[in-house]
Amino acid sequence: MSRLDTRLVSGGFLLVVLFFPGLAQGQSPAPQPAPPNIVLMFPDNLGIGEIGVYGGNRGVPTPRLDRLAHEGIRLTNFNTEYFCTPSRAAILTGRHGVRSGTNGNHKTWGGLTQWEQTLAELLAPRGYARALFGKWHLGDREGRYPTDQGFEEWYGIPLSSNESQVSTTGETPYIWEGKAGEPSHKVKVFDLTTRRTLDREVIEKGVGFMDRQTKAQKPFFLFLPLTQVHFPTLPHPDFAGKTGAGDVGDAMAEMDHNVGVILDALKRLGIENNTIVIWTTDGGAEFRRPWRGTSGPWRGFYTTAMEGGLRTPFMMRWPGRIPAEQVSDDIVHEVDVFTTLARAAGVETPKDRAIDGIDQLLFFEGQQAQSNREGFPVFMGTQVRAVKWHEWKLHYAWQDEPTLPAQPIMKLFNLRSDPKEETDIKDLNPWAESVLGRMVTEFNASLETYPLIPLGTPDPYRPPH
Repeated sequence: MSRLDTRLVSGGFLLVVLFFPGLAQGQSPAPQPAPPNIVLMFPDNLGIGEIGVYGGNRGVPTPRLDRLAHEGIRLTNFNTEYFCTPSRAAILTGRHGVRSGTNGNHKTWGGLTQWEQTLAELLAPRGYARALFGKWHLGDREGRYPTDQGFEEWYGIPLSSNESQVSTTGETPYIWEGKAGEPSHKVKVFDLTTRRTLDREVIEKGVGFMDRQTKAQKPFFLFLPLTQVHFPTLPHPDFAGKTGAGDVGDAMAEMDHNVGVILDALKRLGIENNTIVIWTTDGGAEFRRPWRGTSGPWRGFYTTAMEGGLRTPFMMRWPGRIPAEQVSDDIVHEVDVFTTLARAAGVETPKDRAIDGIDQLLFFEGQQAQSNREGFPVFMGTQVRAVKWHEWKLHYAWQDEPTLPAQPIMKLFNLRSDPKEETDIKDLNPWAESVLGRMVTEFNASLETYPLIPLGTPDPYRPPH
């Protein structure tokens, strides 16, 4: 693959890609401690300003989320990919979506190639039971379902919540389920009615899964990519109209309740002390009206490189390992979740591909004061739109609203002094482009060994080297 830079060529953007970087003879292997259960809750398009502990701009109480945030570490500078599909790929593979060919919606061959290794696949040899209930959005055909990527069972939608609107205008979408070794199959129509009740079903199935694995004394990985509050944001009938804060407010009350159901189940089963719980979201605030979300103190929405699209809530609890009442503004990216959970479970990450995730376990455990990450790239399709490095943000192209076209304008901001990204200080800081550009050089070098997987690549995929 040719080397890449930030310049404009022939009226279009060139891609800019960034990269951050046995037993002694005669000894018996030490017994491994029991691996922790993992519950990863992953709501959809939920802005940082919706949660009480992050400011609660809408005024909807979120007591269960707030309590969870106090029981471990809460991050205020946790960052995601720019929309649903690459975000899911990133958290499950530890690789930016542009690496795995998931930085876009490709109907025919959309989703992960089977060559990718997900966290579910990594955990299988360690004896984990693995289930996904909710929104997949990484493939909608045989060979690309969750059961083709390491999950033993799944229930939910293969694409996205907006498909529920299609049922009233055209092709009928469905809720699906499947088990490993068997073809996935349709369960029922996914329409505006079942859209309201899907998250309730997801939570109930998650509780049932934890019950079964606890009785079997088997560690488990439960991935709950919830569908709220993605448009159409239609809350469960039990919560509709309850908050006075519209559909989004009602859906937030539902979300908080559902988190409590999971946490209460862990306590009832007596496994909360050996269970890692993470609650974070796949992207920033929804921008579509009438379901527009709130980005808290930041500006912008998901599908942009603005802070409101990148910074999402993140809280992680692991009693006895992660001290309570921790709050940090250090940079962490969702690719780090993959690497950190692999370390916590005692499994190795792949060595035959570029892994962008950085192990943050010691940081989360309070054994070191700072994150292991200094910055990261912000991709939009096959372009990079910005770079974050410490408190600095360099935009290579400017798009502050999802409905507006990107402009070939470079801007620099200091996010501490200018959190709304309003005053360009590029000319006052001529060093910035060079310093951040070193990360571009490092990533370009990685492409010589690990080329990007093109969007729409079919199976079987084999790396060219």
